[in-house]
Amino acid sequence: MSMIRPITDLQDNFAEISRFARETAQPVFLTKDGYGDMVVLSMEAYEKMRFDIEVDIKLQEAEMVDKLTGKRYTPEEVWKSVSDIIGGSGSV
Repeated sequence: MSMIRPITDLQDNFAEISRFARETAQPVFLTKDGYGDMVVLSMEAYEKMRFDIEVDIKLQEAEMVDKLTGKRYTPEEVWKSVSDIIGGSGSV
């Protein structure tokens, strides 16, 4: 569950807020004058969120290519392409 705190708590209770963000991987929403102002998130949770967004974007792009071209690839074709790019053997 996320936490909502006034922004003044960031200075007064930084260690507690930091620990909560790291241990729960949940955002801490900071308010100023009763309105949302900032979000504090652990680096690990932030990187996971960015990765998830990038994967989602790539999947949307792949769906668009499929709709436009009708071309689909087998798992073996995908694996070979990836292996060629990273210098692997190309076998599963």
